[in-house]
Amino acid sequence: MNASVLEARHLTKSYGTTHALAGVDLTILRGESVAIMGASGSGKTTLLHVLAGIITPDSGTVSFQPSGGSPVDVAGLGESARSRLRRERFGFVFQQGLLIPELTAVENVALASMITGVKRADAVAHAASWLAALGLSGMEDRRIGELSGGQAQRVAIARAQATGADLVFADEPTGALDSQTSHEVMDALLWSTTGQGRTLLVVTHDSEVAARCSRTVAVRDGRIAGTEVAA
Repeated sequence: MNASVLEARHLTKSYGTTHALAGVDLTILRGESVAIMGASGSGKTTLLHVLAGIITPDSGTVSFQPSGGSPVDVAGLGESARSRLRRERFGFVFQQGLLIPELTAVENVALASMITGVKRADAVAHAASWLAALGLSGMEDRRIGELSGGQAQRVAIARAQATGADLVFADEPTGALDSQTSHEVMDALLWSTTGQGRTLLVVTHDSEVAARCSRTVAVRDGRIAGTEVAA
């Protein structure tokens, strides 16, 4: 069995009287793809944000094991350290992509590497190689508004991979796409993560997306309600 890349223990998070997380334990293994499913308000997006260090839990721990490094107490880091962790070790793909419309496809991808100190020429070359690998060769200089929804999501996937992220978090990455494009985007997402020995954590309401992952975790009322391993 693969070693864990992320371990969460006894996570709680409340907003006023609403308990978004009510004692969550979850282990993510290196190289697996995990789908988190649940109804609106179940706590699934809060769980992703806590695991990714976007927000801090009220209590509990999140331990991240980077490849070739020492364990990191994500929940115990200060804001600047968490920001650095997200830039250097984590990748993100969101429903709307959150790409910069004024930049071209290759510039959007290269920016992720440049922020970590990579020289522009090297970052652009690396970004172009990822775009080509994801079927976007020849579209490097198009702005985001000149791409289809599926193409834009593949740019977002390339950006998430540009820094060599150990772990990619995807929040409803196919939520705004039709079924055929959704399938193509999941192909690209899985190939670029687990297909390269990396790890993928997806929040989704789509059972077909979840079925593509190696494991599905159900969340209900801020708790883990069950786990199903793909056949």
